[in-house]
Amino acid sequence: MALKALHQGHVPEEPSPAGAILATLTVAGTVVATCWDGAGLPGVLAPRPFLHPVSTLAGTPVTDAQPEDHRWHLGVSVTLQDVGGANVWGGRTYLRDQGYTWRADHGRQVHTGWTAQAPDGFRETLDWLGPDGPTLLTEERTVKAAPAPLPGAWTLDLTTTLRNTTDAPVELGSPATNGRSGAGYGGLFWRFPPVTGARVWSPDAEGEDAVHGTRTAWVAFAATGPAPFTVALAGTDETTQGDPWFVRVDDYPGLGSQLAAEHPVRLAPGAATTRSFRALVADGTPGSEAIGDALTAAPGQGGRR
Repeated sequence: MALKALHQGHVPEEPSPAGAILATLTVAGTVVATCWDGAGLPGVLAPRPFLHPVSTLAGTPVTDAQPEDHRWHLGVSVTLQDVGGANVWGGRTYLRDQGYTWRADHGRQVHTGWTAQAPDGFRETLDWLGPDGPTLLTEERTVKAAPAPLPGAWTLDLTTTLRNTTDAPVELGSPATNGRSGAGYGGLFWRFPPVTGARVWSPDAEGEDAVHGTRTAWVAFAATGPAPFTVALAGTDETTQGDPWFVRVDDYPGLGSQLAAEHPVRLAPGAATTRSFRALVADGTPGSEAIGDALTAAPGQGGRR
């Protein structure tokens, strides 16, 4: 297929309707997240289900969707810039020796059903489609919210399994695997709202440059929107813990994983790959020890496991 060039005018200047609400998540009777199907978004944003707004128990928002600087950033989502040549991230595609380029190569994710639903979480199935409509991947995604063993905090667990259902190998890539060093973003991505006083740190380092690209037990982002908040992310299985973190503070506020940090993840026909995460969402700024304890406690319980 010959891909036609796009120009920046194809990106909406104003936020577009997201589609329909699929589910809400509650913790102790408080709605802390809303899941949209993304079906109302224009194709250039790589429409997909996402969580927004996500908020603290006190109601402080900790996500942004369709911000002016990157309309394709959608709250909390699972997304990749290169799925067998399809851009399921949105926006421009990074091409080796050309840089970021507008192309008609955008895919989308479509919610196809539920395998479990409850007020505090769900398990859904999705199809990842290429620009011409073929299914490249199927996904099973589990999302669960629970009280954290920390006053004014809750945890969000998210596990995603991506399976190649085609009859040929599919490579999962990133700008890094296409030539942009250090930009292996893809997998879980969390876009924060406009904030002041942003700080990012891990158990081993402090600051964007020091934390970005590291493989560490967790990474935390603290800032003030309407009120101070902290979000910390951790991998909960060995494979996920082997992926480096993606950190942005100065260009825009965001955290995520780098599933394809250096090399594409190659899935043979029928093969799958799984990543599992836990996020701590807290009012205020807990200390590092409290963050570590909350991220390693069993969901909804105190103490270590």
